[in-house]
This record gives sequence, structure tokens and C-alpha cells, in this order.
Amino acid sequence: MVRRLIITALGALALALTAGATAQGATQSPTAESENPINDQGSSYHFRSQITAVQPQVAGVSVQVLEFADRLQLSNHSGRDVTVYGYQGEPYARVLADGTVELNTRSPAYYLNQNFYGNVKVPASASPTASPHWVVVDRTGQLEWHDHRIHWMSPALPPQVKNTAKRTKVFDWQVPIEVGTRRGAIGGELFWTPESGSKTPTGAIVALVVIVAAALLFVLFVRRRRARRPPAGRDHDAGAAAPPDSSPGEAW
Repeated sequence: MVRRLIITALGALALALTAGATAQGATQSPTAESENPINDQGSSYHFRSQITAVQPQVAGVSVQVLEFADRLQLSNHSGRDVTVYGYQGEPYARVLADGTVELNTRSPAYYLNQNFYGNVKVPASASPTASPHWVVVDRTGQLEWHDHRIHWMSPALPPQVKNTAKRTKVFDWQVPIEVGTRRGAIGGELFWTPESGSKTPTGAIVALVVIVAAALLFVLFVRRRRARRPPAGRDHDAGAAAPPDSSPGEAW
């Protein structure tokens, strides 16, 4: 039984390695799986946004893309207020010098950003000309938000993508910001990127199979070692039946 389990584990290891190697050598075309949303948002693994510049360059202000092309994260430890502007030039969010993070609930972007494709009804109270109504959402000095400017706004392929097996630039993008009194923008690029490998965590599978195989080998080793030992009762009886002078070293 133990041998069969070991053979099964080693077979699973071989299959995992073969599957990983096959997946790395193949390029996926856009399928239903590749178009499935990430965390129910709508992001595709094929789309990748990258930041090319942040202006103005101020120490303590940093920005990064999260979930391929889904969200932006801005950290502000500059000692100055940083404001992010919405799609119609209205103030959408800000991170104050003391780390307070606020959203303007009268910005249309506040509502549009709650759906990946912006399929929401914006209330009449939200307008790019309305006086901001700031609501505190955090005090960590870090703002995280979904921004439609950094991703492709359709489940269909962009017209720029002629060959799905080739990395292709879709567009350049900008998100206007203000640091202190200096206006600028977060600049970036969106790319279509073919997948070159499997999403299956092959390394984790291999490690698990190796651990199971090692454990089974250890069990087999212990069982064989125990089977080689003679029963304790037989050794005692044999010693009792031996004549007293059968061992010269113990004749005393």
C-alpha cells in the first residue's frame, strides 16, 4: 500500500512538472477564462498599466498601479496636500499634509469609480461645478482608488491589438494631480500583454508532492526496520535455553 502511494505521489509530481513546462511554452489567446474579472471587478490579466512619470516630482509622494490595471495607490508623506482631479477637472480626492484622506462626494468620479465600466447613475448633486463636500475615509496618508483612465473600458479587444500573442501598446494615460500649489499629472501607459505561463502555482504543487513522497518513504523505512528486528520474547527464550558455559566470556 505504501509503495502504491509513493508511486502515485511521484506520478503527480511528474504531471505537475510536465503541465508547467507545457504552459510556459504556449501562448494563450483571449478566452473566457482570460476575460474573467479579477475580484469581480472586470480587470483582465492581459491588460497591464505602468507609470511612466509623476509630476511634479516631490519627495514623499509616490504612486503605484494595483491589480494590473485596476487601481492606483498614492502615498503622501511630503508634508503638503495632494489633490487628485476627476474626469471633468473637478477635485475628486485628496491626501492632506497630516495624512488625512478625503473623497469629494459631489464629484461625478466618486460614483463612476464604483463600477469597473462606469455603469452607474450619477446623482444630480454631483457636478464638476458643485462645491466639494469632503468625507474622511482614512488617516494613513495613503489613497487607493479605481480610475477609468488607466484601463480599457470595454470587454471587447482594443482595435490596436491585431495579434493577441504580441505585447501591444493600447494608449497613454494621464491622471491630473496637484501637490501643494503645483499642478501636474500621473502619466502612464496601458499594454495588452499575452500570458506566457500558467496561473497554476506549479511550485507549490511540486513542493507538496515532494513532502508527501518524503513522508511516505520515511514510513516505509520505519516499517522495514521494525520488521527486521526479532521479537523480544524469542531473544529471551534463546538466552535462557543456552547452557551456562556456552559463552566463555560469561563462565564466571
